[in-house]
Amino acid sequence: MYKTNFDFIVDKAKELKRPLRVVIVDAACENILQGAFEAEERGIAELILLGDEAKITTMLKDLGLISRKYTLKAVPEGINITQMAIDMVHDGLADALMRGNVQTREFLLPIIDSKNHLRTDKLITQVTLLKFPGYDRVLAVSDVTVVVQPDVPQRKKIVQNMVGLLEVLGYEHPNIALLALTERPAFHMPDTIEAQNIVRDQKEKPFVDANLVGPISYDLIVSKEAARLKGYDCPICGEFDGIVVPTLLTGNLLVKSLQMNGHASACGVVVGAKIPIALTSRSDTKERAFLSLCACAAMAADEQK
Repeated sequence: MYKTNFDFIVDKAKELKRPLRVVIVDAACENILQGAFEAEERGIAELILLGDEAKITTMLKDLGLISRKYTLKAVPEGINITQMAIDMVHDGLADALMRGNVQTREFLLPIIDSKNHLRTDKLITQVTLLKFPGYDRVLAVSDVTVVVQPDVPQRKKIVQNMVGLLEVLGYEHPNIALLALTERPAFHMPDTIEAQNIVRDQKEKPFVDANLVGPISYDLIVSKEAARLKGYDCPICGEFDGIVVPTLLTGNLLVKSLQMNGHASACGVVVGAKIPIALTSRSDTKERAFLSLCACAAMAADEQK
């Protein structure tokens, strides 16, 4: 069953047996703090704030959060802040990571570094979940943060990661689109040929429990009327649950356009690692920070089964 709002993520997060211990990497970020403390207030997360102690303390005072429950840890000079957070996970002091006011590259590189043993046999990718006016269901988009120019095997793994997350969140056999400029394969646009081949492989030897369509343009993904007008024969146009993009740039532009100009609500998580990881932009709303932690808690709740 498709989802019409984010309530299902919050409900799934409440299935946790105990609050998720979350390290916020460089916590001096007011929107992240506000969203994280909403998760703490609802019993979803216990917060470990990592970073500049004086700066974080001042921000907590300004936000009226100084008396709330949290652990504040200063980062010694010369210590990599993300590495310190990962070490806390390995020491059994934390369950999950959340990006705060740290650059994306500085946050992700230690996570994907094999020496930190956070990788699994899955590809590490990021999934953004969006809800925006004019589309009646929550829509997942991936990958918009980690894999810059995925090849065919990587795109298949991105599909698998997306479907895996959607299954954790309660979906069954979701509809997934392989986004392209056009729905007609063309040799001068390699991503359209790749999408065609991925769909063919799915039909011949299914690698994921989903309806997979591609190549397909964005208008056909979100609109049955566009499909009718263009004579595109696909009964699930306007009913897709996820979009797998051909490049990171495409995905990033799509997500940010929908957020900044399309009034989309969103949350984002990293999947494929051994622990849940909330990955939000420093310009995101407190709602996105809260929902991203709920998605992490939902992932952890599924692991507890």
